[in-house]
This record gives sequence, C-alpha cells and structure tokens, in this order.
Amino acid sequence: MTDLSVAEPRSLPHPLRFLEGGGEATRLILDRDWSNHPLGEPGGWSEALKATLSTVLNSPESMILAWGREELTFFFNETYFPLLGPRLEWAMGAPFRHVWADAWDQAEPIIRDAFAGRSRRFTDLPWKLNTDRGEADTWFTFSYSRILDGQGEIAGLFIFTNETTARVRADAALARSQAELRALNETLEQHVQERTAERDRVWQLTNDLMATARLDGYLLHVNPAWTRVLGWSEEELLTRPFIEIVDAADHAATADVVARLAAGELVTNFVDHVLTSDGGKRTIMWTAVPEEGSDLFYIIGRDLTEQHAVEDALRQAQKMQAVGQLTGGLAHDFNNLLTGMMGNLELLQVRLTKGRLDDLDRFVLAAQGAGRRAAALTQRLLAFSRRQTLDPRPADVNRLIAGMEDLLRRTIGPANALEVVGAGGLWTANIDAGQLENAVLNLCINARDAMPDGGRITIETANKWLDERAARERDLPPGQYLSICVTDTGTGMDQRTIERAFEPFFTTKPIGQGTGLGLSMIYGFARQSGGQVRIYSEVGEGTTMCIYLPRYAGTAETAEDVDAAVVLDRVGGGTVLIVDDEATIRHLVDEILDEVGYTVIGAADGAAGLKVLQSGARIDLLITDVGLPNGMNGRQVADAGRSLRPGLKILFITGYAENAAVGNGHLEPGMELLTKPFSLDALVGKVNEMMRSA
Repeated sequence: MTDLSVAEPRSLPHPLRFLEGGGEATRLILDRDWSNHPLGEPGGWSEALKATLSTVLNSPESMILAWGREELTFFFNETYFPLLGPRLEWAMGAPFRHVWADAWDQAEPIIRDAFAGRSRRFTDLPWKLNTDRGEADTWFTFSYSRILDGQGEIAGLFIFTNETTARVRADAALARSQAELRALNETLEQHVQERTAERDRVWQLTNDLMATARLDGYLLHVNPAWTRVLGWSEEELLTRPFIEIVDAADHAATADVVARLAAGELVTNFVDHVLTSDGGKRTIMWTAVPEEGSDLFYIIGRDLTEQHAVEDALRQAQKMQAVGQLTGGLAHDFNNLLTGMMGNLELLQVRLTKGRLDDLDRFVLAAQGAGRRAAALTQRLLAFSRRQTLDPRPADVNRLIAGMEDLLRRTIGPANALEVVGAGGLWTANIDAGQLENAVLNLCINARDAMPDGGRITIETANKWLDERAARERDLPPGQYLSICVTDTGTGMDQRTIERAFEPFFTTKPIGQGTGLGLSMIYGFARQSGGQVRIYSEVGEGTTMCIYLPRYAGTAETAEDVDAAVVLDRVGGGTVLIVDDEATIRHLVDEILDEVGYTVIGAADGAAGLKVLQSGARIDLLITDVGLPNGMNGRQVADAGRSLRPGLKILFITGYAENAAVGNGHLEPGMELLTKPFSLDALVGKVNEMMRSA
C-alpha cells in the first residue's frame, strides 16, 4: 500500500495539495469519479471544505466529515477504516444516509440536534447494525459538532468516533465476574446457613423415613415421616427395638442386614414390610450406611406401597388392552358356542312339539357341552386378567396332584411317560384347588405338545425357603414357599419366547390348536394367590415350569371337608333371599330351590333386597350377585345384611367378581362363592351345605 502521508511536499498538483498526508484515504478520494457528484471535482471545492477535510485526513483520531446541509457527503480518515468493513470500497464521498443506512434512524435525530447547535458526546452508545461489517450488537463512543462557514451558515459536521464493542463486552464480562466473586464472598456464610436450613427442611418435610440407629436394634433419631407414614409417635419408636414393628416374616432378613452393617457393608435396596400403628403394613425399601469406627448406622427408607399398587394397575391395564384388541376373535368363539347351544335347544323344542321323544339326550348333552366350553373360555380370560375370585382353602397339594394322576395320564397319551415326585412333609397351601388343578393340567398339556415324538413329563413338589436374593430373583417377598414344577424333555424355548410366554393369546402352536391363554391363566392364578410362576428352559433341552405358592400355617382340609356330598333329592327347609338383576337367574334359583323344599324370596336389585332384609321376614340364607345395578353391589348388600342380621349366611354368585367386591378376592367366614355358569346340582349342593352348617 502506498503511504501518501509521507510523500514529498508538492507531490500533488497545486489544487489537490490539501489532500496530502491522508494516506490511503487520499487514494480513495483520488480514485473516485467526481464528475457527476454534487460537489464537483476536488480541485474546485470551497476553501472551507478543503481546510476542514485536510484536518480530518491528517488527524490520528478516528474522524468523519459530513459535508453539506441536506445531503451529507461522507468523508473519513485512515484511522476510521476498520469501522466500515466491506463498505470501505465505496463509502468515500457517498451520502451519509447510504453508508450508515442501518443506523440512520438512530443517527438522524443526533445530526439535527448538532445542526441546531446542541452538540453532544456519547459514550458506549449501543447501535444495532447489519452484520455485513461484523456483529449486529455494537457500541460506539463519539461526538457530533457542526461546522459554520465564513457567513455563519451550516457547512457540515465534525464527528469524532470510535467503536468500543470489544471493550464494552470485556468490561461487562469483568463486571459480571467481579459481581459473582463479590456475591460468592459476601454470601458464603449465608449459603452455609441455607444448606443447613435445607437439610433441616428435608429432614422435616420428606416422606422418606430417615433415622440414626445403633447395631443393638434401637433407633436414636427419627424424622417426622416415620409418624406420618407409619403412625407411631417418636417416643414409641425410640423406646423399643425396631424389630418389633417389622413384619415377622421379615425378621430373619432384617437380622442379616444388621450383621452386614456390623461388618462395615453398605446395604441398598433391602425391602421389608413395616407394621403401622393401625395394624396395617407398608412396603419399605431401605438404604443403610454404617459409620466407621462406631456402632451407629444411618438409614433411609422409601415407601413403595403405592408405587407397587400403581405398577400392578399399569400391568393390569396393559393386559386389558391386549384383551380388548382381540375382542373380535373372542366374540367369534363365543358366537360359535352360542350357536351350538341355541341350535340344539331349538331342535329339542321342535322334537318336543312333534312329540318325538326319542334320542332327546343327544341335544341336551350337546348344548351342555357348548355351555361348558364357553364357561371354560370365560374362566381362562378371568384368570389372566387377575379378576377371577378365588375360593381359597387349605389344601394338600400332593394329594390333589395324586387325585389327578389318572386324568393326566389319559391327557398326555401313551407316547409320554408321567412321573410324579411328591416331597415328603410338603407344606400346606391356601389355594383354590380347582384353579391349581387347571394350572397343572395346562402345564402337562403344554409339555405334551412340546414333545411331538414322545418323552417324559415329571411333576415334582418341594418346600422352598427363599432368602432375600432368591426371592428377589423370583419377584417375591422372602419367606417359605412350596413349589410345583412340571418338567418335560421337549423342544425347549428360546429367550424371546420365554419373555412373551405369559402375554395373552401368545402361542407357538399352529392356528386352531392353542388359545394362548393357558400360561396367562396360570400366571394370573399364581399372582392372585400370592405366588409366582417361573420358566427355566433351553432350546433342545426341555422346559421346567415352576409355580411358587406361599406356605399356609395350618393343616389341609380333608377330602370330606372339601367334597361334601350333594344330594339333589334332599328336602330342604328354610327361607332363601335371592338378589339378582337377571330375571331368568332369579326364576331358575326359585324353581330349583322350591323343588327341593326351600322358600324363596326374589329381589331385582340391592335396594329391593335391603327392604326385605329390613322387614320381619325370616331369612336363613342370602344369595346375591356381585355385580348389581342402581348403586349397590352384592358386597354392600351382604354387609348391610350382616349389620341387620348378624351371622347371616351369604352365597355370592358371580360371573366375574371384582376383587374389591368380595374383599380383595378372599371371603369372610360364613360366606361362600359360586361362579357362573353353575349347574343346578352344584347350586343345591352349596345351599344344602350352607344350611346344614352351624
């Protein structure tokens, strides 16, 4: 670049010598075509313009000369170059409002003030500019002052200007850092106090159980959550061993945790059941940390009771969604069965109308068979959905399986060998015997189908004590269980099949040979009974299916207890109140019980039944459907009946029986359950049995 500022004097023609010393700015003036410019060629400019522009060009400060009154011609010196960016090539001599078009709205009022004699200085004034020259957000320090000619008229403006964006940003960053440092220094003590207050608030307000305890089993400090969640006062908690409020089934596992803490081990995710002051239980997951060199440890417990309930509800909803997606297929199956029942009954009616009484049993048996198949499909659906009401009784599982052995052998066929290995001294289980029989039968059918060329099926029972680790692997609380395992020598299952085995309607059998509900039904029965099902299998190595059921602390009922004789021709005595919104069922119960000698009173809903119970009529037995209309379900009718007539015997009849309606799936003493559809002899037998009981 040629530096004209150091050119020899008189290096320019005489009329242009006022441009000397301007360096590259002079070059820009000389290179511009001024022939059509309002100012004309530089040599003909006024002396005032030449003198003023010479001052600007030779100044070391960043300066602008805006010459004119209405249309300001833009001049600048070499120091000003960096502010223009790509505009530098054309800005010299251009109109001011074109050079800084993006700032003109902000600059124009300042220029008017300067022309009016109100010269001003601005420091770090923010400007919003186009980004062709750099950042849009910029800051400038400048001053505007007017230039008067010899007659006192306004000739232009002097503008001293510097962009201060970098310094403003640096100053702002420095100011922020200093402010942050001051704040940190000034509030350090306040932060400590706040953290302490926050810790205290957490201790006071959290719903997690927090405590300091000793290895001797006593609590030293507890937060208020203990009282909120469990109901015990602080005094009650601190004045007795903690083990006294732990469920007895968890005592051994809790003692093991204390031993691990004494050995200096950190314990996490330990789950037990803690008793509440009102007699309930809460499921708590604990983390415990020992303090090194002392007998103290710190514990935090989280109440999982509601979380488990929500998880169960979510799983239930997912299962119900799957059932809903296949409603069409189920409707098809039921329609086929209904066609069989209705068709055979119509044929029976035609035969009777024509007086043809021979071979009528064939149509009756066909209709009954279709009805039983429909009932079986319904039971499978209910068991899968875990809304099938159980009728649990203490049972000897070995004796139950032994009683099925002939049926199982006929079911699996002669190509398969069956071995039953019953554990000696097998514990009692409190279960619905019919559902367990159905589960074992389904497992044997699956095992048979997995061995198309024949093989061996082994049914084995055993007592199991599940510690914390083993119980966690099976998704069960620690404790005593009995297992019923069915093992085959068949094709086995891969991991993907095992993961989907309990899904509704999932089957690996050919179309028409499996509903996909068998294992789902078994899973539903086991979970509702407080147990679990697990699959152990490898492809080509066979499969073992194990049902785990909680041990029942009692003795099993004898066969005579369970299978009371049903005598259909026995003459009954007493009055029965039947509450059912289905008229055909009321009339059916009325007819059959009247036939064997009972007096029957009918009611179409809970309110009508309650009126009968409130009357002076003799009622020896209440039979009620669980699902009743008009706001009062069967359980509510039963509770009202018991309050009016203590000791009233109650028989629930139900086609689905929501758990809550009959006490979470379990019946109180003096209550029995009969599941629809039921046979007439089953109804009479159950009524006779209940009437005979004290």
